[in-house]
Amino acid sequence: MANLVMQDDDNAPMTFLFYASIFLVLVASISSQEENKHHECSKPFSCGLLSIYYPFWGGSRPSYCASNHLFKLNCEGNQNSTIQLGSATFQVLHFDPAQYTVKMVRTRLVYDNCSSSAVTNNSVDSNLFSYLNVKNITIYYGCPYSLISNSTRSFPCKEDGHMGAFYGDPATMKVQDCEGPRIEVQVGQELDPAGGIEGLNQALSKGFEVHLISEAQVQHCLECILSNGTCGANDDSQFLCFCPNGSEGLDCSPPHRDKWNWKRKVVIGVGAAVMSAIAVGLGFYIYYGRQKKKNYLHAVTSSVLRNSKGILHSSSLEDSEKGSKYFGVHFFTYGELEEATNFFDPKRELGDGGFGKVYFGKLHDGRLVAVKRMYENSLKIEQFVNEVEILTGLHHQNLVSLYGCTPRHSRELMLVYEYVPNGTVADHLHGQRAKPGTLPWHIRMNIAIETASALVYLHASDIIHRDVKTNNILLDNHFSVKVADFGLSRLFPTHATHISTAPQGTPGYVDPEYHEYYHLTDKSDVYSFGVVLIELVSSMHAVDISRRRHEINLSNMAIKKIQSGALHEIVDPTLGFDSDFKVRKMINAVAELAFQCLQSSKDARPSMAEVLDRLEDIRSDGKCKSKHEVLDISEDDSALLKNEPPPPSPDSNLVTISTPPNVV
Repeated sequence: MANLVMQDDDNAPMTFLFYASIFLVLVASISSQEENKHHECSKPFSCGLLSIYYPFWGGSRPSYCASNHLFKLNCEGNQNSTIQLGSATFQVLHFDPAQYTVKMVRTRLVYDNCSSSAVTNNSVDSNLFSYLNVKNITIYYGCPYSLISNSTRSFPCKEDGHMGAFYGDPATMKVQDCEGPRIEVQVGQELDPAGGIEGLNQALSKGFEVHLISEAQVQHCLECILSNGTCGANDDSQFLCFCPNGSEGLDCSPPHRDKWNWKRKVVIGVGAAVMSAIAVGLGFYIYYGRQKKKNYLHAVTSSVLRNSKGILHSSSLEDSEKGSKYFGVHFFTYGELEEATNFFDPKRELGDGGFGKVYFGKLHDGRLVAVKRMYENSLKIEQFVNEVEILTGLHHQNLVSLYGCTPRHSRELMLVYEYVPNGTVADHLHGQRAKPGTLPWHIRMNIAIETASALVYLHASDIIHRDVKTNNILLDNHFSVKVADFGLSRLFPTHATHISTAPQGTPGYVDPEYHEYYHLTDKSDVYSFGVVLIELVSSMHAVDISRRRHEINLSNMAIKKIQSGALHEIVDPTLGFDSDFKVRKMINAVAELAFQCLQSSKDARPSMAEVLDRLEDIRSDGKCKSKHEVLDISEDDSALLKNEPPPPSPDSNLVTISTPPNVV
């Protein structure tokens, strides 16, 4: 077994870097508090509900992170999120970050106590919320029970059985005989609360929905998020966009993006001087550390693969059960992850992928995580080691972060990732989160560009993802991309033209040339990304056996529609293709780019860097283009796309309709 303990000669560069880092932190501390608003408002509120951002505040989120200072969430028993509005308390049952709607229910009320002191109104200030699919029900108290006893919408009062309450339509009763108070309550439009007090309470317990913010605020917040800002408000509840550089406004686009204050200039000036001093030490440290990390990962791979269950009874890493960290890989104990996931509670299961089940968890330090519990066989153990080796060397804003794993001799092999709360792109296109109009074209363009950026970074790092698909593109609450699931990824040998390996991947996304010749290249990811682009345009599944035989594979169908000038037949009708000329032009250009990515021959496909350049040109409407022309394939240019026949359909005869989302 290789010696994995760092020797004394490692300490010099480590010590030097440590003190240099401390110095930079002290210099950076002169930045103003305003610059931290972007960071503070990026912190979620989690209590029962997970990762709640704007328009709420509470917990570690300051009040300026909300659209209104009244929108404070309180945490009860670490499981219920409540909001206090005047004298009324409401439990928040569900929050939809895409629509900014919330379902809530009034708490701690007993409606069959008819005394005026016990009865309070359930309505919400219309200046704070607007109701959504809600109907009002009026409850009349102090009615002679003899008059209402035959109604299914009445109940006796607790304190006086001769008196009662009636609820519903006052036109059907002589409500003038009711001497007590009257209140309005809200229930869902589809609910019928007939059945006395039990029926009323059952209907009320399901809660009602409201819009939290105005359409103007929704638009402002969306523009803010897309410009890399975070949403908030001033003391008068007027919308503000907090930018990473400390500026405030309606968005973080230029000139806000370039508005550096003098304190930041001081930080950067001093930092540049310090960085020149640590460059030599850093270079030495990286070189030396990589050599040791390479030896370490090789040793782990060899020893893990010798044991089909990943369990070794003797090891030089016994102290790793205490949460050690070796060359950037943090080791979690089995007990830590068992506790974090509430003993792998089935209710916390996020998904069941090809390599194992994924659970939601919360660590002792408060971090929300996704824990992948690997299946026990030698192939999955190899994927485990492969994913650890690849992810520990990657750092990109659009790649999911690996927090650590269990050591190789642990009871089970598990990977721990950052938790990405807003599901997958597949969920929003044609899955459980799909709703018409909730994923407009400009957000889909942003998803395409951020995914392409992540793949460009991987290819520049000599890594092929090999399983690019919408189920592996995660979204945060701001609809920013986190590409995940590197179990199939391969390190690409320098100067190699391809890797010979048996085809692996997901039906509908597999490169036909790779499928036929076993030649894996970075252009295989380009092909898969072309399928993702068509999904973003069409909102259709990559493989669907309910479609006609020659249209089972979305890539085949898209190529034929493009070649025949019938792209409009597969475009998602909610995107505005027929009504918005700018959207139509962009969709045409993206479809043409997807067509190029889906060519049978890898040599006919662009590189991911070229794809990213083209997407950025399309989004800017050609204003920043330098290498490409944006073509409108809806007209004569469609003839340019007929030079090569559509690729074969290697997956069209597979029975699988779709695969479960690989959450990470």
